[in-house]
Amino acid sequence: MKLHTLKPAAGSVKTRKRIGRGPGSGLGGTSTRGHKGAKQRSGYSKKIGFEGGQMPLQRRLPKFGFKNINRVEYKAINIDTLQALAEAKNLEKIGMEELIAAGFVSANQKVKILGTGTLTKKVDVTAHAFSKTAEAAIVAVGGTVTKL
Repeated sequence: MKLHTLKPAAGSVKTRKRIGRGPGSGLGGTSTRGHKGAKQRSGYSKKIGFEGGQMPLQRRLPKFGFKNINRVEYKAINIDTLQALAEAKNLEKIGMEELIAAGFVSANQKVKILGTGTLTKKVDVTAHAFSKTAEAAIVAVGGTVTKL
């Protein structure tokens, strides 16, 4: 094999179509765009969702639902998570700082404590919201509940 014999693989290199360069090129005249109509004109671009005049999908389907602008989203944390955190770090009080440090929530999230699992250790919990079962479980073992 010599350098002057190297060639690209057959069919891998194609010459570019030079459109609109006179009748001798075979691609003059309409420049492969066909005759008349919007698609033939310069500056044409079809609308997003255009289906050739057929009623587009986004207009065939009914409108539904709404976004509640007053919705408050909470990060849910169960009491079994609090139990594990209290045991691992030997905590008596669990607030936002402890939950952020443990990586359960970010600084701007609101927290709701839910009642899944069991709590055996007495802890004082501070959060934005509590479910009734979680509140009852925390108070039952002698802990306190503080709402932010």
